[in-house]
Amino acid sequence: QVQLVESGGGLVQAGGSLRLSCAASERTFSRYAMGWFRQAPGKEREFVASISWNGGSTFYAASVKGRFTVSRDNAKNTVYLRMNSLKPEDTAVYFCAADTNPWGAAGVPDYEYWGQGTQVIVSA
Repeated sequence: QVQLVESGGGLVQAGGSLRLSCAASERTFSRYAMGWFRQAPGKEREFVASISWNGGSTFYAASVKGRFTVSRDNAKNTVYLRMNSLKPEDTAVYFCAADTNPWGAAGVPDYEYWGQGTQVIVSA
């Protein structure tokens, strides 16, 4: 059972930046692909970014490509999401998730383990 804990959310003005972190309890963290998802009020959870087990492959939703960067440090069992040029429409609860498929995917059902989420609010 992988436990995931997100941190780094908060309130930021449009155009600002945040870095989210997700710490995993599992020593075999490096075996998992990791994903970031977000859910705004009244909307479905949507894919944001994913990173393969070794960090060699990343994938982004079109809405964040060029602004967000996903990375990981397997020695620290942690995955990060750097968010730049934030927009009010980025406001959501952000979740990290672990996928036993080491190359990752973009679908919510593909991920077996989820964190509790961290709130990001971007003011206009």
